Amino acid sequence: MTLAALDGTFRALADPTRRAVVEALVRGPASVSDLARPFEMALPSFLQHLKVLEDSGLVATRKIGRVRTCSLRAEPLAAAGHWLDAQRLLWTQRLDQLDSLLLHLNNQEETR
Repeated sequence: MTLAALDGTFRALADPTRRAVVEALVRGPASVSDLARPFEMALPSFLQHLKVLEDSGLVATRKIGRVRTCSLRAEPLAAAGHWLDAQRLLWTQRLDQLDSLLLHLNNQEETR
């Protein structure tokens, strides 16, 4: 995944409405009207959120007749998860090194 795609994923997930839509789609595909129902906003406003999710690659839509159905695409979420795991590993290693250094310095101070 490119950095631009990763940026788009995090940008899309930065909004609570869009995160709620992603959470709803984890349970399976849903129509736009079903997804929009819990939110107190006009449909055009909700569609703007949906467009951000589509543009980021998190959501795919298809239209059958008059019903537009949305489904979650897991690849961008998986890529974001891998990036977060790598950051967690890096910072865990750095904090372990800092902990070791502080213990070493503390032991030196106690032996004086």
